[in-house]
Amino acid sequence: MTVRLHIGLLVNPLAGLGGSLALKGSDGEQLREIAAGLPPEQRHRAEDRVARALAPLCSDHAAGEVRFSCWAGDMGENVIARLGMPGNVLGEAPDGLSSAADTRQAAQALLDCGVDIIVFAGGDGTARDIYDVVGDHFPVLGIPAGVKMHSGVFAVSPEAAGELLLQLLRGGLVGLVAQEVRDIDEEAFREGRVLSRFYGEMLVPGEGRYLQHTKVGGRESHELVAADIAAWLVEQMEPERLYLVGPGSTTAAFMEELGLANTLLGVDVVRNGEVLAADADESTLLRLLRETGAEATILVTVIGGQGHVFGRGNQQFSPAVIRRVGLQNLVVVAAKSKISALQGRPLLVDTNDAALDQALVGYHPVITGYNDRILYRIEAVAPVS
Repeated sequence: MTVRLHIGLLVNPLAGLGGSLALKGSDGEQLREIAAGLPPEQRHRAEDRVARALAPLCSDHAAGEVRFSCWAGDMGENVIARLGMPGNVLGEAPDGLSSAADTRQAAQALLDCGVDIIVFAGGDGTARDIYDVVGDHFPVLGIPAGVKMHSGVFAVSPEAAGELLLQLLRGGLVGLVAQEVRDIDEEAFREGRVLSRFYGEMLVPGEGRYLQHTKVGGRESHELVAADIAAWLVEQMEPERLYLVGPGSTTAAFMEELGLANTLLGVDVVRNGEVLAADADESTLLRLLRETGAEATILVTVIGGQGHVFGRGNQQFSPAVIRRVGLQNLVVVAAKSKISALQGRPLLVDTNDAALDQALVGYHPVITGYNDRILYRIEAVAPVS
């Protein structure tokens, strides 16, 4: 079977050890020195919790649906092997006991190799190190294994993390929310002072549910959802950026929110609250991108029933246009009811460029309401043989 979910696994093997040793945390050289003298069986707390989280995926991995990339030894490789799930090892900690620098290096390597999500085991310190690399634009999920876990990026239990990953693999409506990364100063904590610091936010999958304010008579109202999506998008707009607005009623609501005329079955270009081009073709899009030199965003919706994102009714977004805008600047919007109607089937791309289609494959955020996102899979219509 085709691999559907590429997980980047990162384990902090020192996570949680500081609690049993009454160190109030697992950061710092003191714990590293102590851990170096511990027998291996006493350093398996984090690994055991990862094994509990990944156990539900074992049968799916056997079918070839899950792929892992990880760091060597205790930082991921060992637990993958323990579960009988071979992984792609990208590197290793030089002295066998990982440091914050090793965590950051591993996180960067996982990003570079194209994983769909980074799953990590640790505490607030590990979350902070990963945040330093991925920021707030890439999905992560924390398996709780540390002493200090005040951040909102952790699942409530290892088993809960596993269920979320399984739901994601099966095409469920898995929400994607921004959660805080916080950490307590361990030295101050050891002195009896609690100093918690906010570092930022990371995107985390969570259980997807319909929002109450988007329901009418027990059913989702497309008009209300489209209006919510439009209001959120308009609030996030950057004045000098070009917005290439694809066809569809959901994207039309965006234009209506701006008070601009819309080409329902065409592509409009907006900048600074003005329409630069209506019903633009490929050459017009490329010309505007070239002449303005501005950063741009492609805004597309999903064709109901089919699930196509590119290649059906919006061929103006040619491979040349998509590459010029950049894959990181694609925004997909859709009502949850439209995604739910796919019954777990993926969204589809058919740009007539096999290499570009494959570059688009993976799990992507889909905006489904006001500050409401899910993480959902995109696949190519014609997979590379």
